[in-house]
Amino acid sequence: MSELVVLGFDKADEADAILNRLLTLEKEYLIDLEDAVVAVRDTGGKVRLKQSVNLTTMGATRGGLSGALWGSLVGLLFLNPLAGMVLGGAFGAGSGALAGSITDFGIDDNLIKKLAETIPVDSSALFLLVRKVQPEKVLEEFKGANARILRTSLSPEQETRLRTALSPKASSDAGTEIEPGNAKSTV
Repeated sequence: MSELVVLGFDKADEADAILNRLLTLEKEYLIDLEDAVVAVRDTGGKVRLKQSVNLTTMGATRGGLSGALWGSLVGLLFLNPLAGMVLGGAFGAGSGALAGSITDFGIDDNLIKKLAETIPVDSSALFLLVRKVQPEKVLEEFKGANARILRTSLSPEQETRLRTALSPKASSDAGTEIEPGNAKSTV
């Protein structure tokens, strides 16, 4: 089961920087993100959302490829596979883009909008839906990141470990250690 973690940052660009570090850790197989969204409230008070997965593009790509394949097969029946591939690809891309634009994936959009409205002006928030994580390695990487936990679905013990790791005091205290948990736990 995936866990939701929403972090708030004092600066508008901090959530993007943390997400980039998490994407690097994902390439190292230390964390598996199902979805991630960055919300930034600019100096005018307007909230901008940056989705990590563009569903319209993904739907158009998948629809175009499957439409081209099926169009080619139908075109073979009428002895014109090239026309079938072009028409099938165009129809598939259009229907896939439409399906992708109305599909909700990952974190609920209403929750994102509701919480994003509560962040202060000129700040940001990072919404993460985490499938799996190596907590000790990921927490060590973000020790002292100075983020506030806005919402989580973590257990109280996991939330305490995360809060301790993200506090600015964590990077300056040499004696502060994060208790290692079992490898299956989720942060």
